[in-house]
Amino acid sequence: MDITLKQTETLLAKAKAKAVEIGIPMNVAILDTAGHLKGFIRMDDAFLGSIDIAMKKAKTSMLFRMNSEEVGKFLRPEVAAYGMESSSDGLMGFAGGIPIKKEDQIIGYVGVSGGPIDQDFIVASAAAAID
Repeated sequence: MDITLKQTETLLAKAKAKAVEIGIPMNVAILDTAGHLKGFIRMDDAFLGSIDIAMKKAKTSMLFRMNSEEVGKFLRPEVAAYGMESSSDGLMGFAGGIPIKKEDQIIGYVGVSGGPIDQDFIVASAAAAID
């Protein structure tokens, strides 16, 4: 089962609300389970450079079916997989990419960028919360 347009719109609204609440303009990307873009918002004054980062956080989460910061553990120089970040047209190994689950099944992925990493994670977590 893939994320629906209605679910995507709801989650983008949740992300936007959380970003407004914390006062950081964000870029938010939602991908379906195949990694195709389902929805995207760029809030006013969000950094243009963060568009690609948000997309890559979501894609990194999709490629490994886990949070992007968990993938980041494999990207550190002391790990045997160092250099892996250049694969798949670039991976983002820090917080802000999260699988979206419904009834324990992944239905999509969200990537958020625009603020400090901890705030990206807070907004991504809000966006990943399916009711």
